[in-house]
Amino acid sequence: MNKAKTIPALIRPAARVAIILLTVSFLLAGCNLQLAIPGQETGTATATSGAQAGQSTEGPAASVTLPPETAAPTPTPTFVPTPTPVPPLPADPVVETYFGPLPTASQVVSYEHNEIRALYLGAAANLDSTIRLARETEVNAVVIDLKESNGVKYKSEVPLAIENDLVHPLYNLPAVVEKLHAEGIIVIGRIVCFKDPYLAEARPDLAIQDKNGNALLYKLEGKKPFVNPYNQDVWQYNVDIAKEAIAIGVDEIQFDYVRFPTGGTTTGATPYFGEEGTVPTKVQAINRFLQFARVQIQDELGIPLGADVFAIVMISRGDGNRIGQDWASLGLLGLDRVSPMIYPSHYANNSSGHYTGNGVGQQVGDTLYTKPDLYPYDVMYKTLIEGQEAAAAAPGYNVAIAPYLQAFTASYLPDGYYMTYGAQEIREQIRAVEDAGYTEWVLWNSRASYPAEAFRPKISD
Repeated sequence: MNKAKTIPALIRPAARVAIILLTVSFLLAGCNLQLAIPGQETGTATATSGAQAGQSTEGPAASVTLPPETAAPTPTPTFVPTPTPVPPLPADPVVETYFGPLPTASQVVSYEHNEIRALYLGAAANLDSTIRLARETEVNAVVIDLKESNGVKYKSEVPLAIENDLVHPLYNLPAVVEKLHAEGIIVIGRIVCFKDPYLAEARPDLAIQDKNGNALLYKLEGKKPFVNPYNQDVWQYNVDIAKEAIAIGVDEIQFDYVRFPTGGTTTGATPYFGEEGTVPTKVQAINRFLQFARVQIQDELGIPLGADVFAIVMISRGDGNRIGQDWASLGLLGLDRVSPMIYPSHYANNSSGHYTGNGVGQQVGDTLYTKPDLYPYDVMYKTLIEGQEAAAAAPGYNVAIAPYLQAFTASYLPDGYYMTYGAQEIREQIRAVEDAGYTEWVLWNSRASYPAEAFRPKISD
């Protein structure tokens, strides 16, 4: 198997200040740390169906001067890629008893890792302008929605989707794949996994329930039900959609919302997954799902599989445990790629009386950012460095990292706390990715609109 992975081995100067442990309790989808992943549901299906709640690329944006005292110096990376074999996770009897043995591949098909510089297009929006960008710049891949939280976005024949009226086509997948492949563009199919309220409503038996069998609604998930990440029928449903898209020609699969819901339930009721002492942890459930999917998608079909995660899990293991995403073990699952969502606008600011502020700001590495949206380079770079330190503590960590970058103006922030994100701000984030030792990235804009000036010109062969 040929895996061109990018796993910087951390070699940092001794003088660097040790990581400052986070003292603020992060609310993953609430007012403290707004590290939301792409595709947060707004309840309205559009041409770019994964529009993020509160996100806008239009409207007046404040022009702000950066306070010099919190700007970080440009670092020089001193680490190099060191790919290593991926060891299996240690067997856990609770996991094996609860889920049964992990399926084994009937065949193992080798695959090549694609080094991506990608644009998120939602439901395949703005294809022509994206193709022009790919012809003229370094852009070489796109991410399109196969399944969002409000349904499947192409004409699917997967039985569970059809039976529950979950197929809502917005584009012709075979035609889109053919058009992009004709230009040599890599097509990555994004699947929202466990934030699936329509399936949870149609099939309450697949939803997270209390001990009495009542489907629970979650305050920070639109007061909607969440499908059960422990349920293997839900696992297979998402894998089946992936397999169908692969048969049509999609080059890679990217799982999103591979997590448990954030925040509490609307009634205060506790979810029930089984008797105490018999249930794997949330992290073990998410890891087993990703391994289960990897066997069927990556091992048997030779199609790269990736996962999107909250950026908070790179710097706070406790918050990761609450949603089932553990940065230290994500690189031990045999996945091809992991994409943390590192949007500066989603870090806590020091405003008061606004849902994005906590009155203090956000500590990232050795710096407290009171207005993090104003520092696209610093926030991106320091988050990636902290993630590297966590990965370095996990022997055998081996997965490509391609962070999602902010390509939108966060005008929902208070005045003075945001600035226009154009080509320069995007370029600064790309530079931070590269300075941290990585080469891959994905840009997120709910309108699928990206400035050509943000990218390097294509180099002729």
